[in-house]
Amino acid sequence: MNADRPVVVVLGDALLDRDVDGTVERICPDAPVPVLDERQVIDRPGGAALAATLAARQGASVVLVSALGDDEAGATLRRLLHAEGVDLVDLGLVAATPEKVRLRADGHSLLRLDRGGPPGVEGRRIENAVAALDGADAVLVSDYGRGLSALSDLRRPLADSRAPVVWDPHPRGARPVPGTTVATPNRDELRRVVADDPTAQRGVGSRNSDLHADRVEAAGDGLADTAARARRLVESWQVGAVAVTMGSAGVLLARAEGAPLVVPVPPVDGGDPCGAGDCFAATTAVALASGAVLSEAIERAAVAASAFVGDGGAAALFASGPGAEALLPPTAFIGPAGVVVATGGCFDLLHAGHVSLLQAARRLGDRLVVLLNSDRSVARLKGADRPLQPEGDRREVLLALECVDDVVIFDEDTPVAALELLRPHVFVKGGDYAGRDLPETPVLRSWGGETVTVPYLGGRSTTRLVLEARRGG
Repeated sequence: MNADRPVVVVLGDALLDRDVDGTVERICPDAPVPVLDERQVIDRPGGAALAATLAARQGASVVLVSALGDDEAGATLRRLLHAEGVDLVDLGLVAATPEKVRLRADGHSLLRLDRGGPPGVEGRRIENAVAALDGADAVLVSDYGRGLSALSDLRRPLADSRAPVVWDPHPRGARPVPGTTVATPNRDELRRVVADDPTAQRGVGSRNSDLHADRVEAAGDGLADTAARARRLVESWQVGAVAVTMGSAGVLLARAEGAPLVVPVPPVDGGDPCGAGDCFAATTAVALASGAVLSEAIERAAVAASAFVGDGGAAALFASGPGAEALLPPTAFIGPAGVVVATGGCFDLLHAGHVSLLQAARRLGDRLVVLLNSDRSVARLKGADRPLQPEGDRREVLLALECVDDVVIFDEDTPVAALELLRPHVFVKGGDYAGRDLPETPVLRSWGGETVTVPYLGGRSTTRLVLEARRGG
C-alpha cells in the first residue's frame, strides 16, 4: 500500500450485483409476462464491495474484510475487487456468495432475483482482519444484515479502534459498537430502527429525551421529527453522532445535545439512488481518514452522494462492464459525453494568474476538473508553513468559479494517480512549463489523451504574494 494514501478498512457483507439488460418486444405465450431478449450482462461489486470500490476510487488504500463463497459469484467478485485495487481479507462463507440479479429493459427494472443461502461465516483469517483494523486511518462498517458485523471477534477490535469508525447500518443488522464515530442511516432506516428499539424509545439518560418523546413516536418526517429520532439513536447506540441521509432534503447530523447540522444538497433531476448510501458512507470514511473533522466529512459526503445519484448511481459507474477504461471516480462525477479537461495545482492563494489558467483550460473542453494538492502534499512540496488555507477552503473557492466543474483532492506529490482514475482527454499546465518534460504526458498518452500548455499570465505568483505579505506585516 502507498503510505501517502489514507488507509480505509471496509468491513461488511459483500454482494455481487448483476445487471441483465435487454429488450422486450413480445409477451410470453404461456403467461402474461414480458420476454426479455438478453443483450448485455454487467457484473459489479455490491454491498460492502461497492463501498470499498468507491473508497478506492477516491484515492484511499482500501482493505475489504468480508466473506465470500467458493463459487462463480465469489470468483467474479474477487476479480472485480482486484481490478479496483482493493485488498481482500476473505473470512470464508459457508453458503453461496449472495447475488442480486436485475433484469432490465431499456433502463427499467422488470424483476430482481436474489441468490445465496442463509449467512454463515467460517471465520478463517480472523487475525488478518484484526491486523487490518489495527492499521486503519478510518473504518467503515457496511452492514447488509448478513451477520458479519455481529461477530464478537470483529466487534472487540472495532470497539477498541483508535481510528474513526463510520457505521452504515441495516435494520436487520447488528447495533454499532459503542464509541462509533458516526452512524449513517437513511431516514426510512432511522424510523424503522427507532420503532423497533425499546432503548431508543425510552431515551434513557438524555435531557432531550423527554422533551422530544412525542416527536419520536409521531409518524412525521419533518426535520424536528428526524432530529428527535437521531438524538434517541445516539444515546441508545452510544455513538458519537448520527448522520441521517434524507434524499433531496439533504443530510442531518445530530449529536446527543445541541442543534443538529443540516447540509443541503444540489437539486438532482431524476437519477438512480442505487448505491447512494454506500457513496455517502465511503466518502465520509475517506474524508475522516484524510484528517477532516466530522462536519466537514459529512458536507463532502452529502455533495458526493447527490452527484452520484444524478450521474446514474452505481450502474452508471460500470456501464461499460468490468475493466472498462473510462471508469471515473465518484469524486469527479462526470458523464461519458463531452471532452473532459483537467488541470492541477495547490491554489493556496488564488490570484489572477490562476484564474487566467483555469478559464483557458475550460475553453478547451466541455468540463473542467481541478486536481488539487491535499494539505499534506502542499506541505511536502512548499514547506511546513504551507498551505495558508486548508484543502476544504481551497476547494470551495475553486468551485465558486464558473469555469470549474469539479475539484478532486489528491495526496501524492503529482496528480498522476488521480489522472489514471479520471482519464481526462486533456491535461493543462501553465505556459511557464512549456518545453519541459512533464510526468503527466506519458500517462495521458497511454489512453489517447494529451498534455498541453496555455499562455501564462506573467508576474503572478503565490510565493511572491506570501513574501510581500510577510514583509508588509
